[in-house]
Amino acid sequence: MLAMVGVVIVVSTLLSGIIDKTGLPHVAVFLLLGAIVGPAGIALLDPQLDSPLLQVVATLSLALVLFTDAIGLDLKELKRHAGLAVRVLGPGTLLSAAATGFLAWALLGLSPAASAVLGAALASTDPVLLRGLTRRSDIHAVARLALRLESGLNDAVLLPIVIVAMAFLNHGAPQLGKIVLSVALLGPLAGVGCGVVAVSALTFIRKRFGVRRDYESIYSLGVAFAAYAAADALHGSGFLAAFAAGLTIVVLDVELCDCFLEYGETTAEMALLFTFVLFGASSIWSAFQAISPAALTFAVAVLLLRPIVFAASLLGSGVDRKGKLLIGWFGPRGLSSLLLVLLPVFARLPGSIELFQLCSLVVLLSVVVHGGSLIVLRRRVPPAEAAPAPAPAPVPAPDVPVRIGIPEAAALPNARFVDVRTERSASESKEQIRGSVRVDPAADVVGQVRRLGIRPDEPIILYCA
Repeated sequence: MLAMVGVVIVVSTLLSGIIDKTGLPHVAVFLLLGAIVGPAGIALLDPQLDSPLLQVVATLSLALVLFTDAIGLDLKELKRHAGLAVRVLGPGTLLSAAATGFLAWALLGLSPAASAVLGAALASTDPVLLRGLTRRSDIHAVARLALRLESGLNDAVLLPIVIVAMAFLNHGAPQLGKIVLSVALLGPLAGVGCGVVAVSALTFIRKRFGVRRDYESIYSLGVAFAAYAAADALHGSGFLAAFAAGLTIVVLDVELCDCFLEYGETTAEMALLFTFVLFGASSIWSAFQAISPAALTFAVAVLLLRPIVFAASLLGSGVDRKGKLLIGWFGPRGLSSLLLVLLPVFARLPGSIELFQLCSLVVLLSVVVHGGSLIVLRRRVPPAEAAPAPAPAPVPAPDVPVRIGIPEAAALPNARFVDVRTERSASESKEQIRGSVRVDPAADVVGQVRRLGIRPDEPIILYCA
């Protein structure tokens, strides 16, 4: 297991540049890696659905995803685009879940409760598959925002549906009072409490003694896991608690270093990729056992249903036609769907294995169709030609990057100031050095520099605060 964790980290790092340039989905790469180390390959791993390892990794992954989704929210941006968020998460996500559930009931003959679980799971979009798309500068900003909001918030909308529907999968009478208490009260309250305590403790210690940045970066993991454990101890939903804790930190508007968010996001992505390796080793391929004319029809219909639902949901939203097509089409199903449908599997509820197999079938089809679409959509944007300008006088410049102060920077003639703050830091402050240009460090930096017309021999001063 330790070797597999190391392999995931090493492979994801070494292939990150190739994957970004080609548009090849991470998910496909790690499913293939899982198949190689699984029983069909060199037989190093064979984690079944009842494996404690799979249950632990999947639980931690979903908790981290929900926490980082919440803490990554930009409330100012959310308020500015509240109408778009409501359309995407309301009629978009909920109608997709309802329509998918109806298809499962009509085509596959599933019970209403099982159909609701499958519909909610398959309405969840995968943040790992969408990450490359939402970082591309050639995609319309509104479309990128809508996809980012959906992938960041729809799990919190769909998770309560899964939890409530699970109660009806048991043959006994569901304890609705207990379910409502868990979903609406205990889990969120535990998360809010942990969020408040975490922020208060960090602020208190930081002011009096200081906190090392490297330790502050891993603080996010502690908060997420503590919120999950607190809710679980109260018999509430740990997943909703993790989301509520992240949302509480955002609402309190505490000043956090970017490392807090970035480390949590990176760790969550590594956990997701490792979970994909475990799925790829054996369990996800059980989808082939569920293949039938009705199941294939259902899988194709699920992928075609989303564009129709979102086309109707985005009417009158002001999003242009291309943006509507992108938002409607790119709803890849991936690990988020599998993690949600695993909840009844881990609870050993009747019919849950069939639900997992059907969900896996749709996920595999989505990886091929949506992942292939990303590769086709990937195109090189030609850099904008810089306007001709008189050649400046040569300025001595170091051959390697060096750190300089404001007086030294002001003394450099013909130097170009470049704002390289992260998107989160830049959005929180409107201050910018006069005459400077903005480059998003998470996107194609070289392409952005070329489009801005910055010459290779031009002195560049980078600032991030």
